[in-house]
Amino acid sequence: MRILIIHNHYQSSGGEDAVFEQEKSLLSTTEVVASLTFQNRKSWKGAWQTLWSPWNIWAGRRVKKAIQAHRPDVIHIHNLHYAIGPIAIRVAKRQGIPVVMTLHNYRLLCPSATLFHQGKPFTDSIHVRFPWKAIRLGVHAGSMAKTFWLAFTVWLHKKIGTWQMVDRYIALTDFAKRLFLDSTFGVPANQFTVKPNFVTEPNLRPMKRQPHFLFIGRLTEEKGIAVLLEAFMDSNLLLRIAGDGPLKGAVVNASKKYTNITYLGRLDRAAIGAQLAECSALIFPSIWYEGMPMTIIEAFAAGTPMIASDIGAMPSMVAEGRSGYLFPAGNASALRKKIQQWFHTDEAAKAQLGSIARQEYERRYTPEKNKTLLLGIYAAVIQR
Repeated sequence: MRILIIHNHYQSSGGEDAVFEQEKSLLSTTEVVASLTFQNRKSWKGAWQTLWSPWNIWAGRRVKKAIQAHRPDVIHIHNLHYAIGPIAIRVAKRQGIPVVMTLHNYRLLCPSATLFHQGKPFTDSIHVRFPWKAIRLGVHAGSMAKTFWLAFTVWLHKKIGTWQMVDRYIALTDFAKRLFLDSTFGVPANQFTVKPNFVTEPNLRPMKRQPHFLFIGRLTEEKGIAVLLEAFMDSNLLLRIAGDGPLKGAVVNASKKYTNITYLGRLDRAAIGAQLAECSALIFPSIWYEGMPMTIIEAFAAGTPMIASDIGAMPSMVAEGRSGYLFPAGNASALRKKIQQWFHTDEAAKAQLGSIARQEYERRYTPEKNKTLLLGIYAAVIQR
């Protein structure tokens, strides 16, 4: 099978970039894979890219040349914003190539892309024809102008049928699929497939579990850092925090004030794997609609149970009382109660939850499972 993968890199690398590279490498082991990438720029170059994002003829020409050069059987798009734009879909369809597109975020439903604004979920755009409230609030980059232009781009291509041209959308969770179907996006259910992300088998040596808990991730408001710190302050519960971000200062200050909180800084993949294999459980207190948290998959691969908030993707990934525990998002006292519950659980029961977490990885999140799903999706759209 000949596959062309198209991806637009953001200014700062993130999870979407990692998934693009992972899937490209995975597919290349047996298929003929080519990639076409774009890069978002800063300053006036970035403004120029954004200006042309509704109909970027230069990007369209690059897509057409790539199709003519590689003659793909299918095109898989990961991200279009902003240096490419939706024109890539129309070019592919004019060339008669089926298109698959992964929905890594919620940008096609709301300019925020995260359905999160001012410290809480923001879903007002999902059921309206045009997101005027999101524009007034400047949910994208704090700018009314940028929010309007992004909203206009999505709306324009909704009106002219571009989004309906995608043969198959890949939603990362059942929750995400339901959000798109229960919206004004206007694409029927038979054009959606649920396929999770994956992580490679961790190379971990057996380690004895220690009594501390672990948080790994970006130190940002939507990740629930304030909830996390409040739950562990003035307690005898041990917490290690790994990561970096805007709230690093708050984490560092908490670690200086409370001896039970330790800040590890930013860790590489090997160090993260070691921490996951050693901790008692991973805390995931996010307060926004996560797409597909790779940290949870990495924890499952290490046989590490979860204590996660019950919002977005997490309830579909973490089985209450089996692979971990769930608590009401944003509720620090509820989180502390779950941690206390875990702390007083006997070791055999903890080991059983860890075993089920590992089984969940083997059942859903291995490279082999992912490749089978991907090739099945491609074959279906090519046949149709």
